[in-house]
Amino acid sequence: MPTRRQFRRAAAPAAAPLLGLQGCASTADASVDYDEAVRRIWHGTEWPALQGTALMRELVRYATLAASSHNTQPWLFRSESDAITIVPDLWRRCPAVDPDDHHLFVSLGCAAENMVHAALANGLHSELAMDPSANDAVRVSFTATHAVVTPLFEAIPHRQCTRAVFDGKPMTVEDLDLLERAGTLDGVRVLLFTDRPAMENILDYVIQGNTAQMDDPAFVAELKSWIRFDDAEAVRTGDGLFSKTTGNPAVPRWLGSLLFRSFYTRKSENEKYTKQIRSSAGIAVFSSDGNDKSHWIAAGRACQRFALQATALGIRSAFVNQPVEVAALRPQFASYLGIGNQRPDLVLRFGRGPEMPRSLRRPLQAVLE
Repeated sequence: MPTRRQFRRAAAPAAAPLLGLQGCASTADASVDYDEAVRRIWHGTEWPALQGTALMRELVRYATLAASSHNTQPWLFRSESDAITIVPDLWRRCPAVDPDDHHLFVSLGCAAENMVHAALANGLHSELAMDPSANDAVRVSFTATHAVVTPLFEAIPHRQCTRAVFDGKPMTVEDLDLLERAGTLDGVRVLLFTDRPAMENILDYVIQGNTAQMDDPAFVAELKSWIRFDDAEAVRTGDGLFSKTTGNPAVPRWLGSLLFRSFYTRKSENEKYTKQIRSSAGIAVFSSDGNDKSHWIAAGRACQRFALQATALGIRSAFVNQPVEVAALRPQFASYLGIGNQRPDLVLRFGRGPEMPRSLRRPLQAVLE
């Protein structure tokens, strides 16, 4: 269970001072606007200048640039001289959409994958292990190795979940091969669907799942609680789903709350997902050999690696996880995929499209234990 210290830390962004070294925008500094917050968060690093504590902090910053469900950033970090432990922040659970914490541990895997590439760029080889004594945290241990700056590492500050219509153009065989290799990890495989009939079938599952979620008041309330309606709210919290990232205008929360149910409807959301999927070049579905936390973390790593490889190729990606989030629908989806009793973990659409406004991240002092 979360500790009292973790509870205080979860509330810390509201009072956090501006972080100096490699820091994210402060959630309490009214002088920092959204554009400045984006610049402070989404930037690369000149690695040779960093060592010791500064290096460990920067590895954590790179980890926080990973994908997470609803941009909840459900992680805390414990830094040592030769290791960083990524601890699940259970105060950031989403019990409506993620009742068994599957997405939470997937998010930890995404963060770990970013850290692995960032460490290698600075001459550190990473070994991952689960720590049952810390709520099944992910411990990343480092040993010296030859520094390798990979395209996937360079893609980290540019990756985003792009909630936009893509251009509909097909991928080359070479690009698809790179994506498939990136999304395959020991115990995890990725299935790529690029033919239109198959994509239409998956779209049908997305619509079924989205309809079920839209009809669930708990899901809608939980999602709304993570929406950041305007620039100031996005900067203050440093988390959640900022309206601009979905192509919607920024409005004050009081107005956004009033308009939410008028515009966020089953019909409008189903139409949106239909347009987005039909504009995509393909759909990637990740599944793992086991339905436990270690495999969920592995699925997160594979998914993040896929997204980084896509970014390096100039390809956008975005989650369409409804078929795996609705428990009653998940076995039917697995049967369609032909994966037997395995659990389908994640669904992404991919293709080429525009860059969207950036989501934000909490400052390091809010996530460092």
